[in-house]
Amino acid sequence: MLIQFTVGNYLSFKEPVTLSMTATDERAKFEKLNEDNVFKIDDELSLLKSAAVYGANASGKSNLVKAMAFMRWFVLNSSRQTQVNDLINVEEFRLSTETEGKPSFFEIIFILEGRVYRYGFEVDKRRVVSEWLFHVPKVKESNLFKRNGNEIKMKKVFKEGNLIADKTRNNALFLSVNAQFNGEISTKIFLWFESKFNVVSGIYTDIYKDLTIEYFSDKKNDILELINKFDLGIDDIKIDIDTWKVSADNLPNSMPEDVIKFILDSEIQTDNIQTFHKKYDSEGEEVSLAILDFDENESEGTKKLFALAVPILDTLKNGEVLAIDELDARFHPLMTRTIIDLFNSKDTNPYNAQLIFMTHDTNLLSNTIFRRDQIWFVEKNKEGVSDLYSLVEFKVDNNADFENDYIKGKYGAIPFIGNFIKLFGEKNGSK
Repeated sequence: MLIQFTVGNYLSFKEPVTLSMTATDERAKFEKLNEDNVFKIDDELSLLKSAAVYGANASGKSNLVKAMAFMRWFVLNSSRQTQVNDLINVEEFRLSTETEGKPSFFEIIFILEGRVYRYGFEVDKRRVVSEWLFHVPKVKESNLFKRNGNEIKMKKVFKEGNLIADKTRNNALFLSVNAQFNGEISTKIFLWFESKFNVVSGIYTDIYKDLTIEYFSDKKNDILELINKFDLGIDDIKIDIDTWKVSADNLPNSMPEDVIKFILDSEIQTDNIQTFHKKYDSEGEEVSLAILDFDENESEGTKKLFALAVPILDTLKNGEVLAIDELDARFHPLMTRTIIDLFNSKDTNPYNAQLIFMTHDTNLLSNTIFRRDQIWFVEKNKEGVSDLYSLVEFKVDNNADFENDYIKGKYGAIPFIGNFIKLFGEKNGSK
């Protein structure tokens, strides 16, 4: 369960900004939202099941998801897919002299097995500048380890790191190295990032389509049921996967031997997805099933839903966290609303899964769908700096029309459209 995520000096975020999933004391107009959209951890902490992030194009919404994706990727891969001299694929805020050469900041607070953890790090392109892990064993937060460059200090409770510190490269995370060596706490946190913190960055991500294909045989009934609920006209789906090897005769002699060996040792997979639709006669009677090629004949919205099917299903069934960039892209507004409702419901979300999504769909800006603390905005100033803030920071009446006020600019985070007369009007005789 996610409590908050913070990023700073990364892409368009110059100063640290925090997205919080903590429910405030503010009450929604409709009591049902206070009951369905919030779940209680203890007497002092309640969390939100979803958060919607709005903002103009190029305001930094996607960069927030990219920051989550980078943190997840670096935790999972820094110790096993990088070499000692490899650069870290991180990008500082580049529009200010103040941030030049300074590290990017990432921190996440989450709950794992009933305990709160706070983990973070600072990195530049060449090294991990600092890294830290705290937990709350009872009431007071205490640190498990702190890293400053090559110096790593650990508490006795984190004894798993004693033999690993000197094996940690400058460009690898200490937590990731510990997990690679089966450290108990580190492994649990590593697995949380791997299976409980899912990030879909980009309008369409082939990785998640491949994930649906990989698990299709095991989850076919659930995937079909999810797709059918959206009235897409698909009765069945069939996936044929062909596995084959490249022949040495098809490779150029100039290719390095190690590359040739790698290719010849590897298996290449191609998938053929077919969808089945009912076919009718002139009387409107069903007579057979038509077989269509998924990639050629299905809509972009259908393809996106197929790609997101496994992340959505797994997140809801296992109480995970799912962050999606541009959730509404290629979806009808009712489809987007339905996905959100799946999370904001005790019936379809009994394990308190959390959805964080970037959107332009102002139809969702309603006090019948969200509490004020579930609505966030990203706004970029004239210096190219993105800021992140919540609707709860405004003095807004519970009866307010969130959508109308947002379009009018009351909350900021909207595009400033210029005057086009000079561009088009003068050519047509306008003055």
